[in-house]
Amino acid sequence: MTIVRTRTPSGEAIVILPEAEFERLSDLAAEAADGRTLAASLARLDAGDEELLSGDDLDALRAAPTPLAFWRAKRAMDAAELARQAGAPEEHVGAVERGESIGDVQLYRRLARALRVEIEDLVPDAG
Repeated sequence: MTIVRTRTPSGEAIVILPEAEFERLSDLAAEAADGRTLAASLARLDAGDEELLSGDDLDALRAAPTPLAFWRAKRAMDAAELARQAGAPEEHVGAVERGESIGDVQLYRRLARALRVEIEDLVPDAG
């Protein structure tokens, strides 16, 4: 394999190598990045900062009227306690959970904090 080390007209050091070698190195770099992402995810799981959903959980999430309903049930939290922790009227939280009303960003943020999930986990599917 021929590798040429040279400089650009402005003096920057560059290397010219066969395209196949460039592709191989690019693939190795991507694999290394994927490995770092996997290691970070595993560390978050081990620390309890992230959780996995089982197949049954995914079925329940799809069957729930809203993601909020799923997560409240998964956390075994009653509606009154969730509303109290979110600082919102229970009737309003219930309407949001049933999909009858849409909460504002601040409400979803407080609900997410109470349920220990990301706000994105609670936003209903727009589809």
